[in-house]
Amino acid sequence: MATDASPAFQTVTQPHDFRPEISASPSSAHDGLEFWQFMIAGSIAGLVEHMAMFPVDTLKTRMQIFGGSCSVQPIGVRQALGSILKLEGPAGLYRGIGAMGLGAGPAHAVYFSVYEIFKEYFSRGNPNSPVAHAVSGVFATVASDAVITPMDVVKQRLQLQSSPYKGVADCVRRVLVEEGVGAFYKSYRTTVVMNAPFTAVHFATYEAAKRGLMEVSPESASDERLVVHATAGAVAGALAAAVTTPLDVVKTQLQCQGVCGCDRFSSNSIGDVIRSLVMKDGYHSLMRGWIPRMLFHAPAAAICWSTYEASKTFFQELNGSDSSRN
Repeated sequence: MATDASPAFQTVTQPHDFRPEISASPSSAHDGLEFWQFMIAGSIAGLVEHMAMFPVDTLKTRMQIFGGSCSVQPIGVRQALGSILKLEGPAGLYRGIGAMGLGAGPAHAVYFSVYEIFKEYFSRGNPNSPVAHAVSGVFATVASDAVITPMDVVKQRLQLQSSPYKGVADCVRRVLVEEGVGAFYKSYRTTVVMNAPFTAVHFATYEAAKRGLMEVSPESASDERLVVHATAGAVAGALAAAVTTPLDVVKTQLQCQGVCGCDRFSSNSIGDVIRSLVMKDGYHSLMRGWIPRMLFHAPAAAICWSTYEASKTFFQELNGSDSSRN
């Protein structure tokens, strides 16, 4: 799922956010950096991206939850935001941010390491093979989702209005005691299934948007090329987010079931959850939260890109100063 992004590195579009892809093998230096420095840069980018957009993610979770005492009439972003600010204050928008902080960094590190290992294995003799990039991206996504999913469960449960948990540690402890380890992975299959169409739509849209923008200014400076990639990624992220919203609603329902009176489901089957939601609230229930979901993924690419580039620049300057001393 990779595409040439700049002379320095390539980009790959992945479901939870926009992750820059490194085209160096794990054992070599690339763009003046070592592999571990790319991993750290990617982890920092992921952390900044998720932290900056967290209030929007909270709005999406609140709009997607319904059932039992969590039941709400369909509301818009403005109403959801007003309700949170009125009843909980600005702090209500950031409940659960600690869980995302603990999960985003390691998930991005796992993504980069797994991607590079499998890309080196599958692209023997052809480092630019799109098939190798695509297959490697699948393995990397499955692995990184396994890391982020438990903390995503904790994050969403803390985001609920009147959440019964005092914080991240309390939520983890109570879920383990009351529901077992499996509760952290009830939505894992849905998350992985959601990522497939997200990646396909994101990648196709990104390529089309990038080509169109580059045709407008084919001899752009490096700064302008960065704007092109960020803009194309934002458009791709918004469209992919909208298309995959139904699966995201299913994921949220599975992760929050039984909390604050929210519905419990007899199985973790995607089809069963969809049928239950449609029977209870109609097909429009599957699109709840699509606006904040789009608002999250659209700027996520630009934030991730700028942070990633800043981190790379820091390491390049650090390596340069070390070289000058030697």
